[in-house]
Amino acid sequence: MEKKDYIKRIAIVGPESTGKSTLCEYLAREFNTNWVPEFAREFLSGKSNQYSEQDVLFIAKEQLLLEDKMAETANDVLFCDTNLLVIKIWEQVVFGKVDQWVINEMQNRKYTLHLLCNVDHPWVEDPLREHPNKRAEIFEMYKNDLLQSKTNFIEVQGVDEQRLSFAKKQVKDFLLNNQ
Repeated sequence: MEKKDYIKRIAIVGPESTGKSTLCEYLAREFNTNWVPEFAREFLSGKSNQYSEQDVLFIAKEQLLLEDKMAETANDVLFCDTNLLVIKIWEQVVFGKVDQWVINEMQNRKYTLHLLCNVDHPWVEDPLREHPNKRAEIFEMYKNDLLQSKTNFIEVQGVDEQRLSFAKKQVKDFLLNNQ
């Protein structure tokens, strides 16, 4: 078995502008390990939100490749700034359907824990963000999906340092209780 197969993966998920990237980078630093940046941000930069369903599928596949690469050198745990759940919700919101490949891969790829970022974090304008008025609705989509799939998740609330320290404590406690 390769190292990437037994690393504890923690996915940071939630609607746009909920502090996922900041939280992911912070937790990786606090736990002295790697984090996986969101491939979509790199891919879509400069595209003026012009993308297709095929682009989203390409992003999903590249995200998983990047995640596996970062897992090879992670220290016990890997923090993922997005995962296939994010792709699934994105496809549902934008295209009204989900690619079967994404659904199949979601069944194969397991995460130790999901941190679901609440929309109490202030919206920050960004050219890649599309749905400032749908964040609460999209948050509920995430929460319902996590509940229905019986996935381990913790809802992360608060702003700034409060949010970061809450998440750090929750992850630390979860990892201690699930060794």
